[in-house]
Amino acid sequence: MNTEFSRLERLDTIGERDRTVTITANEGERAAVAKRFGLVSIDRLEATMAVRREGGGIVAHGRVSGDVVQACSVTDEPLPVTIDEPVSLRFVDDIATEADEIELSEDVLDTMPIEGGAIDLGEAAAETLALALDPFPRGPNAAAALAAAGVVAEEDFQPANAFAGLKALAGK
Repeated sequence: MNTEFSRLERLDTIGERDRTVTITANEGERAAVAKRFGLVSIDRLEATMAVRREGGGIVAHGRVSGDVVQACSVTDEPLPVTIDEPVSLRFVDDIATEADEIELSEDVLDTMPIEGGAIDLGEAAAETLALALDPFPRGPNAAAALAAAGVVAEEDFQPANAFAGLKALAGK
């Protein structure tokens, strides 16, 4: 477990009752996570999670919050984004491989590995932040830039009618 924002919680410190853990990424960690996920910057990344043993693993519930700057997918302009995302995870020793077939129900939590006798809440927070972001953010100037490049907006698109030519010929 060697990630940019690693906050390890040893298994021997986690019991059957909720224990609240609050973590905050420092400047260097935020810069490294921003680079990893292709962000302009991360100005704040923190999480508060309650962790406890449950059903052969460790369960963590809480919130991940942050202030990031993404680049507009059209103009590359900086777009400030605030994230405040709930997180519910189960940490387990053995994560099923792709070859295993798993039936998922609505109450199934996202699963992360237990490695080296610890869980990594920092990595969980970083991944939660990344998943909460819009993968194709558009700024206020995106529509104008697309129009100037000749890209037709979806709502203005008029599909070609394959029978239009026949209609014209039939009218002769």
